[in-house]
Parts: sequence; C-alpha cells; structure tokens
Amino acid sequence: MMGITIACIGSGNMGLALMKGIAGNAGTAGGITVGFTDADTEKAVAAAKAVPGGAKAYASNTEAAETGDYVFLAVKPQVLEKVLAEIAPAVLRRLNAGSAPVLVSMAAGWSIDKIRAAITAGTKTPTSTVHVIRIMPNTPALISKGMIALAASPETPAQKTAELETMLGGAGTVDVIGEHYLDAVTGLSGSGPAFAYLFMEALADGGVLSGLPRDKALLYAASTVFGSAAMVLETGRHPGELKDMVCSPGGTTISGVTALEAGSFRSAVINAVEAAWRKSLELSGGKV
Repeated sequence: MMGITIACIGSGNMGLALMKGIAGNAGTAGGITVGFTDADTEKAVAAAKAVPGGAKAYASNTEAAETGDYVFLAVKPQVLEKVLAEIAPAVLRRLNAGSAPVLVSMAAGWSIDKIRAAITAGTKTPTSTVHVIRIMPNTPALISKGMIALAASPETPAQKTAELETMLGGAGTVDVIGEHYLDAVTGLSGSGPAFAYLFMEALADGGVLSGLPRDKALLYAASTVFGSAAMVLETGRHPGELKDMVCSPGGTTISGVTALEAGSFRSAVINAVEAAWRKSLELSGGKV
C-alpha cells in the first residue's frame, strides 16, 4: 500500500485517533501521507505533530480536498454543510479530471445521498459519480480498540473500500455494513461506551459500598468488564451461556442477577440503545 494521501478535515479527538491508528498500522505504514486542516490552525498543527512519523497541516479545506486520495470529514454534523460547500469545487474539478477523492464521513445524520447532493448542487454532475464512504467509529479508537462500522456508496470501487478497511484496522475492528444499519450502530457501539462506563462506575460503587478502596474497586470493575468482553469475542459463546457458567445454584452470583432483574437492568439497557438509535434516526431525517 504505497503513495496514498489522506487529508483529514477536522482535528478533534476522533479524527486524530483514526489518523494515528492509520499511521501506526504496521500493515499500511510507510506508504501513507497524512494531513490535517482545522478552523483553528494551531490545532491542526498540534494534531499533525501528534501523528507517529509526523503529518502535514494544510492551509485550508480546499487544499485538503485538492490533495487527499481519501478526504475524511471529521467535523460535527452541523458544520458539515458549510465544509461540503467549501470543498465542492475542488472535488468536482478532480472528478472531471478523473482523479476524484473518496469522501469519508463520520457525521451522524448525513446520508451518502445527502453528502453527494451537497457536492453536486447547482451542477449537472450525476451524484452517483461522487464516491462516499460513511463510517461510525467509537471512542475506544483513541487507544486502537475501536469498533468502526463502514458503509460505502454502491459505485465506490471495491478496491477503495477494501483499502480503507485495511487502513482503519489500526484504530480497531472494522465491519463493512449496509448504510441502513448505521443509525442502529450509532445507538449501540457509537453511544455504547458511555453506557459501559456507567455500568463500570456502578460496579465500582458497589465494591466501595462493600468495603473496597475506590482505586481497587475501579481496577476490579474495569478488568472484569474487559475480561468478560474478551470471553464473548474469543469463545464465540452467547453471553447468556457464559452468564450461566458463573451462576452456581443458590450462590452469590444468581443472587446478584436476581437483584439486577428486579431493577429492570436489561430493559434499561435496551431502552438506552433504542433512545440513542431514535435520536440518530431523527438527525438523519428518517422515520421509525
């Protein structure tokens, strides 16, 4: 994988995490040039310095769009319309020259069709000629343990999708999925870390209530959740089966599970994911 340029518009936590993951990925490193642009120039410069091996800081979003083979749109959804209007002329020029970039968006609420329509607005350019890939990463990408859903426009060459999938592997696990699933992914893995942190905090509080020092309680809570997740992924067993392995008849664990069921624990978690899904759907203009 040689001679690829990635331009990241936006240098916030997620954009920086993904660029660091790509630059540090042993399977892709060495042949990739990374660059940032940001409304705050100093922030873009700082992000460039934080990338392993160094990166560039572009002078403008237009320069980023003129340069990148993949142009990451790592800005907030409410800012994306302005950014797309700004970079559209450069993207269209490159499209007409046969060297258009792949636009990679992580903005909730912005469908592939909506992004392509914004780029081609006021022109006769067919929207299908604009290659867009949507991704939904989550915050563990900051430590290369992210879960990243990836959905490509139908016309995007399979080679480009596979190339991006490989590059993003440095930030975590990548799963290619249909775009119509992305709102559900947002509710589950996009918002899920916050739910997991609440659970770990509650576990630790229970440990403190039972007499453990706070630092020990947090260590045991986080390690327990980490190990339990690894058991699901590595054994392939259903969580319910693994739960039953811990629950001895008349024992401590089944007593705790009974308390969770009495508190509607599972219903509360299901409702949290559904609420986040509905909000994502609302942002994208969809209907339940």
